[in-house]
Amino acid sequence: MDKGRLEAFTDGVVAIIITIMVLDLKLPARPDFPSFIATTPTLAGYALSYVNVGIFWNNHHHMLHATRRINGTVLWVNLLLLFALSLVPFDIKWMGQSEFAALPTAAYGAVLVLASAAYWLLERAIIHADPANARLADAVGGERKGVISAVIYALAIPLAFLDPWIAVGLYALVAAMWFIPDRRIESRMKA
Repeated sequence: MDKGRLEAFTDGVVAIIITIMVLDLKLPARPDFPSFIATTPTLAGYALSYVNVGIFWNNHHHMLHATRRINGTVLWVNLLLLFALSLVPFDIKWMGQSEFAALPTAAYGAVLVLASAAYWLLERAIIHADPANARLADAVGGERKGVISAVIYALAIPLAFLDPWIAVGLYALVAAMWFIPDRRIESRMKA
């Protein structure tokens, strides 16, 4: 199967997810500085989520660049990744409205764990769909950074019940780890 439709569909869904996130932002109650400051936790949640969705999209783009062939399994696993990412707008709205209460903040971590697992499954499905294409398998290797990210997300879930801001800090830490795109695939493509 051609990967072009998968890329276009994913790009469209990610664009809709980001649009929904920004449309859910509430304006400050009044046009003054204290009202604006009151919105900063929600704006911070939006910014973190924008970066997280962008990181998944960016790495997805690089992964598909190294992909020659896909199959039905790849399509379904890609839908699982998009499902996980589509939960981000719901969760950041819930976190914002609850002023970062423990349960919504923990649920955000669960969404990120699901997205991480779906991304890993997508990598494996793509590699399995075209075993003769060793570029992707060689590039991703042991996935140390991905495993570390998923472990941090999973640790943040129970820590959200201790202090939600610890969990938010861990989510931001993982985003910072991935902010510079994964160069493994690019370097293999150039070689």
